[in-house]
Amino acid sequence: MEKLDYTQINPRGRKVKILATTGPASREPEMLRKLFKAGVDAFRVNMSHGDHATHAQTIASIRALEKEFLRPIAIFCDLQGPKLRVGTFKDGKAVIRHSGHFTLDRNPEPGDETRVELPHPELFGLLEKGQRLLINDGKIRLRVISADDDKILCSAEVGGVISDRKGVNVPDAEIPIPAMTEKDRKDLAFAVEQGADWIGLSFVQRPEDLAEARRLMGGKGALCAKIEKPMAVRRLDEIIEMSDGVMVARGDLGVELEPQEVPPLQKRIVNKTRLMGKPVIVATQMLESMIESPAPTRAEVSDVANAVYDGADAVMLSAETAAGDWPEEAVTIMDKIAVQVEQDEAYLERVRMLDTPADPTTADALSHACMTIADTVPISAITVFTGSGSTARRVARERPSVPMLVLTPSMRTARRLALLWGTHAVATKDIGSFEEMIAKGKRMALRHGFGKAGSKMIALAGVPFGTPGSTNLLHVVTLVGDELDRHEGA
Repeated sequence: MEKLDYTQINPRGRKVKILATTGPASREPEMLRKLFKAGVDAFRVNMSHGDHATHAQTIASIRALEKEFLRPIAIFCDLQGPKLRVGTFKDGKAVIRHSGHFTLDRNPEPGDETRVELPHPELFGLLEKGQRLLINDGKIRLRVISADDDKILCSAEVGGVISDRKGVNVPDAEIPIPAMTEKDRKDLAFAVEQGADWIGLSFVQRPEDLAEARRLMGGKGALCAKIEKPMAVRRLDEIIEMSDGVMVARGDLGVELEPQEVPPLQKRIVNKTRLMGKPVIVATQMLESMIESPAPTRAEVSDVANAVYDGADAVMLSAETAAGDWPEEAVTIMDKIAVQVEQDEAYLERVRMLDTPADPTTADALSHACMTIADTVPISAITVFTGSGSTARRVARERPSVPMLVLTPSMRTARRLALLWGTHAVATKDIGSFEEMIAKGKRMALRHGFGKAGSKMIALAGVPFGTPGSTNLLHVVTLVGDELDRHEGA
């Protein structure tokens, strides 16, 4: 039997993951291949742009990469969510005067410098005096003077040019509309059919918003709540509890909050999600200047580095890889920043500043013990045997000093874990005995570059094997040099 070349599937050399958005600049198979080789662990398919046929081709190309490189890759399908927009103008645009009055009403006729239609009846009668309306990503800022069922009279705190169908943000009120539109339902059905590993839900304001998406997913894929509305922050714990992961979507957060409010909120969301043992992604404008420039600014490098120091599971590239001029370079730079940060002797101390006390369960106690053993004894890796991925999440929550080799019989689980901190997942045949577990763990550790002859490894699993939630076994083993040769091809 011909031996496979496993050198191309060795671990990345960093624990934080990179999520890159596909688009016109990156959807071709060769560019996807370059991005993967540069360091991408998961690809985001933005359902706000493009059609299903194009997305299907992109997904097929990503799955082909899995076969070529023998590494599970997560596909993250990001739903657009509802978009609040103004109507149209007589000349396609108008100028709102600074400190002048401007009215949003239900009249469908084209607007002018004094008024425009707001085709969202749910907002009338909802807004109150003093609340804000932000138009065109906050470039125009209105303050409500009065509101009734037919019109909303505002004062323009910041005026400027307004044009057809510009977006509207309402940061001070919980808007009584669902997080999913009819387009989102169709996109979700497509994503599930395509085998998407993660679904990103936009416009989440309350935990109930996750219920419909969860039902339509039918148990397929993991659900990521995008935190982009200030209203969501008020019920953050409940939203995290009902999701499988969280994204700090700093785009809309940065519009609806004051700029200085976003950094501490980012840290708060990261910490709360980590405490619950779920992956958290930091997204939007991480290397924004690299849309046009081959090099980032120093501020952007610090931004990425801070997210890594905070212990985020993944950092995301948006337009940098979707439509930018330097997609491969953006991934390469992000990879280099993450590797450099994780080599800092203060890194481990920083990511462990968050106290993650173990729950009173055997699984949590053993996961904590993995961290302690790796800090005390020279350990090359923690090998985790899991079906659902829950054991891997428990170990990752502790932020151990060594990488985690996750062995699972489920390709679905292996793909989801591509967004989990510190993991290198391998889909492999299930095990049936303790002896088989140790032999396979040693063999896979050697094969995937997690140690060499004489290295010590932790094996974590549950007995009886194949029983979800039964993690109750921790074993420290020493790798043997001829282990791989004796079992090659098995």
